[in-house]
Amino acid sequence: MKSTIAVSGQRTSSGRWALLCLSLSMLLSSLGTSIANVGLPTLAQAFGASFQQVQWIVIAYLLAITTLIVSAGRLGDRIGRRRLLLIGIALFTLASGLCGIAPTLDILIAARALQGLGAAIMMALTLAMVSETVAKDKTGSAMGLLGTMSAIGTAMGPSLGGLLIEGFGWRTLFLITVPLGLMTWLLGHCYLPADRNKTDTSPPRFDAPGTLVLALTLAAYALSVTLGQGQFGVVNAALLVASVAGVGLFVLIESRAASPLIQLSLFRDPLLSGGLIMSALVMSVMMTTLVVGPFYLAHALRLDAVTIGMVLAVGPVVAALTGVPAGRMADRFGARPMTLAGLIAMAIGGLALSILPQTLGMAGYVASIMLLTLGYGAFQTANSTALMADVAADQRGVISGLLNLSRNLGLITGAAALGAVFVFATGVADISTAPPAAIAHGMRITFAVATGLMALAIMIALTIHPLVARRNRP
Repeated sequence: MKSTIAVSGQRTSSGRWALLCLSLSMLLSSLGTSIANVGLPTLAQAFGASFQQVQWIVIAYLLAITTLIVSAGRLGDRIGRRRLLLIGIALFTLASGLCGIAPTLDILIAARALQGLGAAIMMALTLAMVSETVAKDKTGSAMGLLGTMSAIGTAMGPSLGGLLIEGFGWRTLFLITVPLGLMTWLLGHCYLPADRNKTDTSPPRFDAPGTLVLALTLAAYALSVTLGQGQFGVVNAALLVASVAGVGLFVLIESRAASPLIQLSLFRDPLLSGGLIMSALVMSVMMTTLVVGPFYLAHALRLDAVTIGMVLAVGPVVAALTGVPAGRMADRFGARPMTLAGLIAMAIGGLALSILPQTLGMAGYVASIMLLTLGYGAFQTANSTALMADVAADQRGVISGLLNLSRNLGLITGAAALGAVFVFATGVADISTAPPAAIAHGMRITFAVATGLMALAIMIALTIHPLVARRNRP
């Protein structure tokens, strides 16, 4: 009896350390996204480069994640998630060191792309390994913890980066993650559950043509909406057409592949397809707050830089505090009701953002952001739990990759599409010189559109939930 209790205690302790490894993986990958942005002016000065040139320090990282995250998830399903996750952490840590010692801008950008590859592996496999680390009835809580760590990484990036640049120089932006990466790798090596031995002794086949086409297609789409500094020109149109053609070619390749990167039949599942679409819509709206919010606070409400920083920190703080409680509620009440509740809260928050700041000023903005972010935290945790709960063991990596891909596509689409709505609604060519009334009008229209996107997401949730309930009925 005592030995049984001891073994159970050892498993529980090991599971906690493994979950800490996954949490740090999520923290590092999200920190890598946000910490470099604050250093762009310093990096431009250090390398004697233009803003457009140093912007590739951010774009290279995001492009690597966006183009490779699905492939990373699928490869983990093939060769072993633990093994590949450890490789990803090692790549991220090595690339962080290379970024920190980069002698030229070109080498720094290349190292950031390598860091993005490591981050893509970490993001894809962190969610995929939750079901192997914690009990099924604790999945929601674990997803909530990972969501919290992602929010903390995003929130602390700008402030930590500012302190590091001021005190120690720009190289510490990247070197700071080296010791954290080493600690994460050691935790994973010691405590992550071993990959299961497969009964099939044939060598794993990997869909190289599908992987290449998907990566090129996603890169073309990402570049089509990020190049041109907000202007949609001939190059953008050509890249967008190329991405559409790439989707068609990818579908053709996957339908004929013996071992496809993505089984197209997966998208017949309304829970998966609906969950991915809702995730992209939600992330588009959240990105809008990061793109439009600073302009509104600075030019319409005329807040100083310190106050703007404090106001912008409200959202990530709320998201960080929401994750774990939302996960526990998803475990208790079910993921689908919490998904719908989160979307409704976001819709109300988006509508409030289009109305309240015009009348209540900063207080109206903060209250609206808090409600919007509260809904986001609930949705993010519940949707991840719903999509990952009953996935077959050999599909967890690719589903996790698709979920993260939908979020990234939502981020870049929100920045481009809803950013364009904001510029159009203000009616001026240069936002920095727009009068406060024009900025306020642009804010109102943009978040009215964002509310419409949330209404669409609610309609999707209301449509797929009865279908899933009917399918699961005995």
